[in-house]
Amino acid sequence: MAESNQHKPGWRGQRRRRALKYLACGALLLALLVPHAWVPSINALPAPLQQPTNAAVATLNRVASGLSTIVVVVRRNDTLDQIFRKLALNLSDLANLRAIGATRQLLDRLMPGEQLTLVHRNGALVDLQRNISLTEQLQVHRADDGFHTSVVPRPIELRPTLARGTIHSSLFESANAAGLQDGTVLKLAKIFGWDIDFVLDLRDGDAFLVSYERVFQKGEFLQDGEILAARFINQGRTYEAVRYQGADGATRYYTPDGRSMEKAFLRAPLEFTRVSSVFSAARFHPILNRIRAHQGTDYAAPIGTPVHAAGAGHISFRGWAGGYGNEVQIDHGGGIVTLYGHLSRFAPQTHLGAHVAQGDTIAYVGMTGLATGPHLHYEYRINGRFQDPQKVKLSDATPIDATLRPAFLQQSAPLLAALEPPPPATVTNKASAP
Repeated sequence: MAESNQHKPGWRGQRRRRALKYLACGALLLALLVPHAWVPSINALPAPLQQPTNAAVATLNRVASGLSTIVVVVRRNDTLDQIFRKLALNLSDLANLRAIGATRQLLDRLMPGEQLTLVHRNGALVDLQRNISLTEQLQVHRADDGFHTSVVPRPIELRPTLARGTIHSSLFESANAAGLQDGTVLKLAKIFGWDIDFVLDLRDGDAFLVSYERVFQKGEFLQDGEILAARFINQGRTYEAVRYQGADGATRYYTPDGRSMEKAFLRAPLEFTRVSSVFSAARFHPILNRIRAHQGTDYAAPIGTPVHAAGAGHISFRGWAGGYGNEVQIDHGGGIVTLYGHLSRFAPQTHLGAHVAQGDTIAYVGMTGLATGPHLHYEYRINGRFQDPQKVKLSDATPIDATLRPAFLQQSAPLLAALEPPPPATVTNKASAP
């Protein structure tokens, strides 16, 4: 019969050493994971009690009174009714709220991404907060006699800022690198868009200088504000614009001498990806397989891209026009007519005789008629004669009224001065004392 391990010499000593080894490893692991659980530290000594902050006191009071706070991020197509039902809040509270004067208008039409703060007790609404604009907040509070609502200000700080850049690849890339947000880049392109085609005219080395506002709230940056003045150098030519708000409250951009940056017509009536065919007296037609004049400009763009009225006028034709497919013509007066062809569909307000303003959406890009791909065929005619839409001289919009010119010059002078580099510092050499 084999001898058991319990009777082998030294077995108990080996077992004791193995147990001590495991105990030591366990102690080391505990020390690494929870060092202050067993290692004395001066930091563990009792310290004087600190006074709780106001926020902590408010939180404790709310918890003690049974209040619950919920922050809701609004999703697309959300309504307050849906939110109240999802959170099991009292629907009669919502009905009472919406019955208070103009409160209903301030609660309806929620915007995706915005936040609502709701405080309730067992489903009964106690407080509600909604930022209705950048500078105002709607506050709702439950009192003994019902709900009370008020609109309180949200103070903001506007900090003038200067951004400059040189274009090497794209306007967006250079402007973003200079600190401008995408929305501000689009504003910049719109200001100079009547003079510069930002798809076709940009060149490597073009430069910009933008004086604009940055919006802060409680010391934190929120977003870019308005462009105050700007300079753009395109192919060696300098363009400048300054913001001016007239007595009627309307804000527009003008040249330093008071001419409107706007023109009576848009250079291109849509956001396009490329020019697929230019104005030409003799072009090979890809479908008809013969040479014929191309009396407009073709702008390639995805189907459904909005097409805008190039200028103010009235609809003189809307319908099917053979090879042009779905077509719209606008009579702008003075013998000027613009034509928009190969459209997929018309905008609801586009009907024969309707008045349109510059920039109104009149239709959408398609490829109806004789078209090999989605694009807009755009024509510009003066007294029946076809003009190259990319080269025709566009007349200016209304300049600053003569009676407003002194106020304009006074208001614009400091804004334009922000675009000028500071004068070089002068260095004075002091003669040494005799």
